[in-house]
Amino acid sequence: MAPRHDPEQARLEQILARLQPSLGPRVSEPVALSGGITNHNFHVTLSSGDYVIRLHGKDTELLGIDREAERMAGSLAAELGIAPELITALEDCLVTRFVACEPLAPPLLAAHVEELARALRSFHDSAAVLPARFWVPDLLAAYAAIVHRRGAGLPSSYAEARAVAGQVAAALPLRSARPCHNDLLPGNLIRSREQEQILIVDWEYAGMGDPYFDLGNLSVNNDFSEADDERLLNAYHRRPPTDGQRATLALMRILSDAREAAWGVLQAEISERDFDFNRYARVHFERLHAAVAQPHLQEWLAAAASERREHDGKAT
Repeated sequence: MAPRHDPEQARLEQILARLQPSLGPRVSEPVALSGGITNHNFHVTLSSGDYVIRLHGKDTELLGIDREAERMAGSLAAELGIAPELITALEDCLVTRFVACEPLAPPLLAAHVEELARALRSFHDSAAVLPARFWVPDLLAAYAAIVHRRGAGLPSSYAEARAVAGQVAAALPLRSARPCHNDLLPGNLIRSREQEQILIVDWEYAGMGDPYFDLGNLSVNNDFSEADDERLLNAYHRRPPTDGQRATLALMRILSDAREAAWGVLQAEISERDFDFNRYARVHFERLHAAVAQPHLQEWLAAAASERREHDGKAT
């Protein structure tokens, strides 16, 4: 019987052949890395060192991913010392320096809130202009249009997510966009064993957006408590936060769940990965609904809008 053809393995072999002139021949066979649900990641040892090769997933441009923005953001983050070194970016893959690391579960991650705040602040404060815009209300509209074009329907919870995103956008319009990561899930935060510091990986959703989305996305996806959020804001601003800043963070936690839920809906339609994207979407829709049901939502919207107007007034 003829051996089964593996398209992914064939892609990897072609990439290794293209890398050989600059990075040398392989020393060992590539080892698949777990954790990714969009791309395919491999640890490979070449004669010049250890690397991670990430094969881009199918149709990822539909998710709003801009590979040039990813390359620029990853390179900048590496220069800032908050991400692994970017070796090269090809049209169908990204190669970074392999970092011996350990995953950080949310309870452990919360102990490093101040370090993460400083890392994100350094990226947000850079002068970089990325060739992509990241704004959740726009993504929700784009994702819905793709699902409809493919003849599929949206879950009833999608309308609530879009309505809430509209409320947040009205209170916090995106005027002064800054370079942001926009995907601070637990799997994208690692602790280097050699440097003993947290590094941020997977910059594929990087774009010009609201820095507070990064903070809210980090907080809600890593189960930060109110005390953790207070430490996050204190370290990020280098002073105790205002009520408006606390409200902005709370709203961005909600906006993060709207994005994650919508992402799951679209991935269920376009992805070929063996993953329960529908369940992923339901979990985030449910968490969003619970947050919106809290009696403080209108207070958050008012306080955040007041804070943003005051900030915009000072900036003009």
